[in-house]
Amino acid sequence: MPIANADLWDRSPSPEAIGQPLLDLPFPPVTKSHILNCSYESWYLRYRSLTPKARLIPLSASFLSYLRADGIILPPEDIPSSNDSNIDEEGVEEDDAVDPSQAWFDIHQKIKSTISELDGSVMPKLNWSAPKDATWISATNSMACTTPNDVYLLLKSSDFITHDLEQVFDDCEVESEDESNEGDEDEEISVDEPLSKIPYHLVLRKTIPAFNPALEIRCFVRSRHLLCMCQRDLNHFDFLPRLIPKLRSLIQDSFDKNLKRNFPDENFVFDVYIPPPHDRVWLIDVNPWAPRTDPLLFSWLEILNMRGEEQGGAGQLQDGVIRLSLSGNGSTDGGSNLDGGQDEKEEQESEEEDEEEEEVFTPEFRLVNRDDPEAYNFNTPQYSAHKLPKDVVDASADGEAGLREFMDTWREIVARQETEDREEKGIEVVDGI
Repeated sequence: MPIANADLWDRSPSPEAIGQPLLDLPFPPVTKSHILNCSYESWYLRYRSLTPKARLIPLSASFLSYLRADGIILPPEDIPSSNDSNIDEEGVEEDDAVDPSQAWFDIHQKIKSTISELDGSVMPKLNWSAPKDATWISATNSMACTTPNDVYLLLKSSDFITHDLEQVFDDCEVESEDESNEGDEDEEISVDEPLSKIPYHLVLRKTIPAFNPALEIRCFVRSRHLLCMCQRDLNHFDFLPRLIPKLRSLIQDSFDKNLKRNFPDENFVFDVYIPPPHDRVWLIDVNPWAPRTDPLLFSWLEILNMRGEEQGGAGQLQDGVIRLSLSGNGSTDGGSNLDGGQDEKEEQESEEEDEEEEEVFTPEFRLVNRDDPEAYNFNTPQYSAHKLPKDVVDASADGEAGLREFMDTWREIVARQETEDREEKGIEVVDGI
């Protein structure tokens, strides 16, 4: 994919790599402690001044059971007072309906009061994920929630939330006790505990007014060095290229000051938002350095093999990597010197200046260009793969047998519909005669 600030590099595979297919990405082991360090409640207090206004609500086992349960049953919007003598029979029948919030009424009230505290609109998420894949079910087609039921509807409709609840430690490797004790000294979570022991929290963030998705940036950190970054929204924005120097400088300064030495892990991914007038960096999220995190405009193979600052900077040579630096007269530096009478001192000074320039490493900032296919992918909404009919989801819960029965039933319905269509057309032809 073309990039917004292409460097003068030519990357060629080494002879050893030719003919050797890569079966697995060269990731370092993904540990449970790393996943836990990226949990919102784990890092929020440390970086609270950098994040948009938010409130964390500890979740009880009963509420987690409600999220895990099949089906979507929402509490009544308004529970009338028991002293109200004007309730009609229809209202009594509605009151007799199951109210799931009775098992976690304190959480329900806390969510309600928090929404009011945060100016009446919040955006929910759990420890790791936000229900971005479920906005299709929302009346506003967004994550903005104005009632507790808006929150429950998004959480229960989201595959991302299910992943947090059921599969957050998938593909993690077993780590030694020494490794599991590294990181935050105040960490109270044991990596050997089952999912039921994880302190799940509901994060309610105040809805950002006039949120501009073009200004949300994903940044990749390797060995405590900012390696590269890219826009999160996969659309082209004409104004973004001219902002690259300023945005990159702001992100680099914020990272060096706040995250570089303070985050427990040396490899991680973080998201920031830099709204106008582009003078402050807001920390939105911290994500694991793992295949589950979307690399967006990069590929993980590209990121893992990218030469970074910790390896001596982009200005030094590597096998298969050549930097072309044009001198003032249009020739390339590093060529053979045909003029034997050139002053040796000037040559040495020139080499020293080149080395000083090469020591400066600039993280790559990648954007969606005007000609990129992603810039015109309007017919495929983001997270569309997570939108499935309820009948398909119910059938998949019964395994292969359920799906086979669903397909047989579907074929019968289609065949019956085709027969009825042919019969109707035949009647129309006879009437026409």
